[in-house]
Amino acid sequence: MIAATKTEITRADILPPEVYGRERRALRADIVEMKKLRRVSVGPFATFYFENYRTMWHQVHEMLFIEKGGEGQIDDELSAYNPLIPKGSELVATVMLEIEDPVRRARALARLGGIERHIFVSVGGERIAARPEGDVERTKADGKTSSVHFVHFDFTPAQIARFRDTAHQVVVGIDHPEYSHMAVLSPAAREALARDFAD
Repeated sequence: MIAATKTEITRADILPPEVYGRERRALRADIVEMKKLRRVSVGPFATFYFENYRTMWHQVHEMLFIEKGGEGQIDDELSAYNPLIPKGSELVATVMLEIEDPVRRARALARLGGIERHIFVSVGGERIAARPEGDVERTKADGKTSSVHFVHFDFTPAQIARFRDTAHQVVVGIDHPEYSHMAVLSPAAREALARDFAD
């Protein structure tokens, strides 16, 4: 079992390609099962995938396995995915706007400029606004947004305590003028995400 509470993937954590190839099927089955509790649908086509060490460890290995870039690829993958591992006082999510039809998708993304500044988690009625990952500007000058966003939710110690306290409701939401939806975290999802916080 891979630890979920580590905050950084190092070169020492990378399996040799032949070992990963041998274990890939079992590792993928394990990660698919774990991700079920970390996937939250918000409205008709926004999905939050909450990341942790295990999801990013798996992603790095998949990229290395598929692209076969060898040693030279490892540092690039670590630089890309380590920032998406929660660091103890945050939750991190990949938010995907999933619309299969390309025409409908283009129209929707054109209306959703700046959506990354309208994403939040609410704990007991107190909002924690998303902090977009600063790698790339996700909304273009023409107002069209990306279909993929990486966001951080920075919690105070008091907010973490409330998140863990089942007396307080936890909501994941978007309040963009063109897309306003919320979803209440299930008890199982909330318990899974609470493990992302340091003790």
